[in-house]
Amino acid sequence: QVQLVESGGGLVQAGGSLRLSCAASGRTFSNNGMGWFRQAPGKEREFVAAISWNGGSTRYADSVKGRFTISRDNAKNTMYLQMNSLKFEDTAVYYCAASESTFTVTSTRYNYWGQGTQVTVSS
Repeated sequence: QVQLVESGGGLVQAGGSLRLSCAASGRTFSNNGMGWFRQAPGKEREFVAAISWNGGSTRYADSVKGRFTISRDNAKNTMYLQMNSLKFEDTAVYYCAASESTFTVTSTRYNYWGQGTQVTVSS
């Protein structure tokens, strides 16, 4: 139902910023809750941020709260993750995800996943 493609990753110095984008295709995009997850080398995939279908609700992992901002533009079929004050610990592959639910922070409730984009933060 939904196809997702991430972009915007790259190499950045600690303290810098990046904005990730997730381009979605599919007739149900506007009805899907969306989220960002990340997976660091040797670690399990972890929750980063989630946004409801209409952008009215957001939720952040404690590790990124105050530094990252999730948003979406349904008219453009695009979701964003603005990452500020980046730390070395933020280094990971970041994945865009879409759920059949309208809003969820639970990874198992996400049904569609992008291919991931690498974010590397140097100290």
